[in-house]
Amino acid sequence: MASTSESDKPSVSDVEENRTRLCDEFAAIAGTDSAVAQCYLAENEWEMERALNSFFEADLERVFEEEDSPERGTSPKPKRQKVDEKATGDCIDLTEESPVTSHKPSEEDDGKLSVISWNVDGLDTDNLAERARGLCSYLVLYTPDVVFLQELIPPYVQYLKKRAVSYLIIEGGEEGYFTGMMLKRSRVKLLESETVTYPTTQMMRNLLVAQVDFKGQKLCLMTSHLESCKGHAEERMKQLRVVMQRMGEAADDVTVLFGGDTNLRDPEVAKVGLPSSVCDVWERLGKQEHCRYTWDTKANNNKTVPYVSRCRFDRVYFRPATKDGVPRLAPDHMALVGLEKLDCGRYTSDHWGIYCSFSAG
Repeated sequence: MASTSESDKPSVSDVEENRTRLCDEFAAIAGTDSAVAQCYLAENEWEMERALNSFFEADLERVFEEEDSPERGTSPKPKRQKVDEKATGDCIDLTEESPVTSHKPSEEDDGKLSVISWNVDGLDTDNLAERARGLCSYLVLYTPDVVFLQELIPPYVQYLKKRAVSYLIIEGGEEGYFTGMMLKRSRVKLLESETVTYPTTQMMRNLLVAQVDFKGQKLCLMTSHLESCKGHAEERMKQLRVVMQRMGEAADDVTVLFGGDTNLRDPEVAKVGLPSSVCDVWERLGKQEHCRYTWDTKANNNKTVPYVSRCRFDRVYFRPATKDGVPRLAPDHMALVGLEKLDCGRYTSDHWGIYCSFSAG
């Protein structure tokens, strides 16, 4: 008699259902189709993490090697690139301030905190080097103190480390794809950072947290890429609860700022609820229509999809310090960035970036 009964074995239909689900999840994460997903999963014994790592370990470095190639001199630059490229050893800082932007800020401007949050779609390797240069050109234009990035891949990070040396880069992972932060070295000092795991994520998602000093003020910075796709709402809401718990636990002399690609739908946020101390910056600033949609296939054609989707996936949450005598920062401006096409005919990302500034109240 067999040691395992037939009833203990997964049925063919169950296996097919499970593998179809894995293919769909792989395709959603990697931005590819189910046929490619099936190939990578089958080659890696249907283990999602192994398959994704294999996919991302494809020879992406060559894309960025072409960027550094001497023969590249005649290649077109992004339309927004306005800075002369100056060599620093074997590196060129594309974020070094140009004479146009290097004016001495007023005392009021100097005390403002500026932030960009952006899913840069590193999973899309088409025109990736030029799109990465496009990101650097926006860093020149806005000179943000803090940058929250999602969907980074290792070659993209290595490129930024070479081309944006005026920023300290903190990585939320090492393999596959992950989040990151960039801190303006001249204005923001890193004290410590940590990565908080989401225990039930199926998409390698986590919460990157950094404690920093900004002009004598204590800030807790957070970024994350919450679970994607409509069918993962429950996991996404679990992750939002983790974010809100961490924001609420911060000391009362600390200002807390979260920015990231949340993939949230409004009913999901309503179901979880925000603590009274936390505000959605877009809502606080009057729900301005021109910066509502950060994922907008009507206006952004980086992704060729047969439908129109307009969503506010990317969000910024803020919790001010409440302790007496501690400076009170408050949001005072929001805008979308990345709205201009690069010379390659594509945008920096399939998401618009969010620019926010905060001033002492």
